[in-house]
Amino acid sequence: MKRILLASALVGCMMGASAQDLIERPSFGDNWQLGLDAGVTTPLKGHSFFQNMRPSVGLHLGKQLTPLFGIGVEGMAGINTSSVNGQRHSKTAFDDTYLGAYGTFNLTNAFCGFSCEQRPFTIDALLGIGWMHSYVSYGSDHSNIGAKAGLNFNFAVTDHFGISLKPSVLWNVTGNGTGYHDQGLDLKRANFNLTVGLNYNFGPGFECVTCPPDNSAEVAELNSRVNALRADVDGKDAALAAANAKNAELTAALAAANAKPAKVVKENTLSSVRYVFFKIGSSVITADQQPNIEMIAAYLNNHPKAKVQIRGYASADGPLDVNERLAAARAESVKNALMKRYKIPASRIDAKGEGIGNMFAEESWNRVSICTLEDD
Repeated sequence: MKRILLASALVGCMMGASAQDLIERPSFGDNWQLGLDAGVTTPLKGHSFFQNMRPSVGLHLGKQLTPLFGIGVEGMAGINTSSVNGQRHSKTAFDDTYLGAYGTFNLTNAFCGFSCEQRPFTIDALLGIGWMHSYVSYGSDHSNIGAKAGLNFNFAVTDHFGISLKPSVLWNVTGNGTGYHDQGLDLKRANFNLTVGLNYNFGPGFECVTCPPDNSAEVAELNSRVNALRADVDGKDAALAAANAKNAELTAALAAANAKPAKVVKENTLSSVRYVFFKIGSSVITADQQPNIEMIAAYLNNHPKAKVQIRGYASADGPLDVNERLAAARAESVKNALMKRYKIPASRIDAKGEGIGNMFAEESWNRVSICTLEDD
């Protein structure tokens, strides 16, 4: 049986599309399912399997909460055919009924990942509990607690219509009021059910959100411009080396003049803060922002003991988790530029993403890395 389930899950994987990183969460009114079930029911053990088989009908209403988990309620009724076989028969058109709640777990999505496209075939595991009622022609009817376990093999016909093959086992847990030792999951008090469900699905399902957007052409253009700027920067290495030597000389003179210099706390003024702005959905430093990076690097080189604090932010556009990753990526982008292009040690750089920013009334200005220079 395990091999059959594994093979079925693999078939569902091969028939689905590749998974995406992000899933759009629908509203409460989405992803409901209403279905009509019809099939057969028969005692599982202790009675003739085929001789006692009789038809059954039912309805179910369910909701898919996530790509993995769903809940629902259902009602099933076994049709009264006992009198046809010359046995004792029910007082009604039904031999028994079942009304219960259930939960489902999507095995296909669990083993194969969520698919952005609707899969034509999926498998759900089902567990439920409810109220069983048996109708008899003598004495009082029997009411018991029922427990249900089964599988749903789902076939998508269209975006909204589907067919399900549902094998399941329904146990009479309380045993018609018998002794405590007779209660539980006993196969002698269980029915095997095999039904086919005709389902109508409401709602759009779970849709993938593309993030980040495909901007490969823009990235290629920016890379070419960055390479041109790097060539210009290489020509200034000699001047930068001379400036560093002068800075080292001045630093030594200052250290000699101040045996125990007091720590100076520099306020965040325009002279100690630099801004590196980004385009929407991007953590790439554009050419027009490169001079800000160069100014930060020049300051750090001119002040060997200075450090820089980089805080990345994102605007409120898009999902929260995406913006949090984007804010961290923007801070890391500035840090990597200082380290790789200007050889600033990582120990002098404190880079961190702060998520969504609200410093500026102009929303697009919040797509920024704020770089605060701090003297040691």
